[in-house]
Amino acid sequence: MVEPNGRLSKSYLEQAKSSLLRAEKDLEDKDLLWATVALYYAEYYELYSFLQKIGVKCENHACSILAVESVLGEERTKTINEHKNKRVDAQYYMKIGQEEKVKEMLQEAKTFVASFDELVSNLSNTEASDYRSLISE
Repeated sequence: MVEPNGRLSKSYLEQAKSSLLRAEKDLEDKDLLWATVALYYAEYYELYSFLQKIGVKCENHACSILAVESVLGEERTKTINEHKNKRVDAQYYMKIGQEEKVKEMLQEAKTFVASFDELVSNLSNTEASDYRSLISE
């Protein structure tokens, strides 16, 4: 646990949007591997912005996702979990999805990013404290 950091949270939100733009560009360039990587990181930065906003530091992707899942539910992390696996397959095993599948993933990533952006941007200090308490239990 760390002090909630709105400034850092906002930086992660901005990085998420930048990563989404990078994923779109990579997809246009038919670079499906890096499109897959960039769209996953857009989601991860959004998710991590939530953790920073509530004062949770976690440098392990799987643990970060589990922490968020523990307070927001499995449905809220389903997309990022699926895309994390696709990113690992693409990056480490050269199992790269078909272009149409990567386009679909990009649309899912946009939805995920917008959803977390809304959550983080509208999170009150009280709600942040409540989420933080749930994780620390």
